[in-house]
Amino acid sequence: MALAKRQGMLWFCGIILAILLLAGVALQIAIWVNGSWVLERVDRIAGDSADVAQMVPVQYGDDPQQRLIISRPKGIATDARLPVILFIHGGSWSSGEPENYAFIGRSFAPHGFVVVSAGYRLGDAGKYPAMLQDGATAIAWTRANIAELGGNPDAIYLMGHSAGAYNAVMLALDQQWMQAAGVPASTIRGVIGISGPYDFLPLDTPDSIRTFGDAPDLPATQPINFVRDDAPPMLLVSGDADTKVKPRNTRALAAALEGVGVEVQTAYHPGMDHSDPLVALAAPWRKSSQVHDEILRFLSTACTSSVPVQGETR
Repeated sequence: MALAKRQGMLWFCGIILAILLLAGVALQIAIWVNGSWVLERVDRIAGDSADVAQMVPVQYGDDPQQRLIISRPKGIATDARLPVILFIHGGSWSSGEPENYAFIGRSFAPHGFVVVSAGYRLGDAGKYPAMLQDGATAIAWTRANIAELGGNPDAIYLMGHSAGAYNAVMLALDQQWMQAAGVPASTIRGVIGISGPYDFLPLDTPDSIRTFGDAPDLPATQPINFVRDDAPPMLLVSGDADTKVKPRNTRALAAALEGVGVEVQTAYHPGMDHSDPLVALAAPWRKSSQVHDEILRFLSTACTSSVPVQGETR
């Protein structure tokens, strides 16, 4: 009788474990198919957003895709002058919605940041250099308006994943786009590139050919060709199992930056693929995320004493 009861309990536990494993596999497949949408929904359920205020979308241009989602710690004073993270999403310059990356705001706003998730024109409308022009315009809007929301307009940190990492790094290195938007280079205090392409000639994918194929000077589309000794400090993150944007992009840019004396930190994560470092910034994964901690450490170092990184507001 006791043996039968024990076997029944083992069978029941096995069934529960199998269900949990299947649920985990299903979640991973869903993230792979529609990653940012799923991450945003999971983060809303699993994360704690009680201390984060999120604004309705703000248009910074005439195109519907030119919009911003702004997150900030609840209850901050309008003159708080918190450092600002401007996040640029990926999607091969052809897809993505800033609303689906609001989890970035919930990830970093509790640590004392105002977080801006920036959309930009995509597809044919967003071919090079339109996405960079949009990024510079989004930065200009942020610089002009963020003080009213408790942010410091002169302490903006760019962050991007994949195509968004390209945009962020290129905006920080090729100064023409910021100059055209009327933004001083000193506004950008640091850059975080996650799984980004920085040195990808020749063009060999449909997305890169569509986005950059009409550029009259292809070398001028590559961030690595704009490395300069007064560039802002950078943190470059990559998974060593990334086959979509190979880690050699990170290694090449880091070596070039180090070669001219720019402060650059790199983080190569064993077993992580292209999306894994981004997944690590959403709940429930960020609670034990090395990537999340690396970014916070970098920001703590990059912020000057006049722009302190705040502790969690909880």
